[in-house]
Amino acid sequence: MTHTFPIRVYYEDSDADGIVYHANYLKFAERARTELLREQGFEHYETLREHNLVLVVYHIEVFFKVPARLGDLLEVRTETVSCNNTAIILTQTIGLGDKAVAEVKSTIVGMSPDGKPMRLSPQLRQIFAVPPAAK
Repeated sequence: MTHTFPIRVYYEDSDADGIVYHANYLKFAERARTELLREQGFEHYETLREHNLVLVVYHIEVFFKVPARLGDLLEVRTETVSCNNTAIILTQTIGLGDKAVAEVKSTIVGMSPDGKPMRLSPQLRQIFAVPPAAK
């Protein structure tokens, strides 16, 4: 699956020089993942209520390429690397035009509200399934 999500860089996202503060790239990636799920009919609160499942970031890496700046219109492209019964691995490219600003690689897992590992639902695995040609 590939999903794109636009994000405008606001004053609150930048430092005094108008450069995006490094931690905000994680927020941009999270917003894009949340919108991907929302567009597929999943809301975090409904997933918790109906499946007793919480999606959490287990591991994340960020590679910074060039700085994004105040006023930039970025695009976060999310692609599934793999998805199995227990984990989803995603790459997210935060771009400005045809230039990659940052790359995020994350592993998302399912947990119960009390912190115990859980299998991902078949619906989530279907959303993040990697087409056979892409494997």
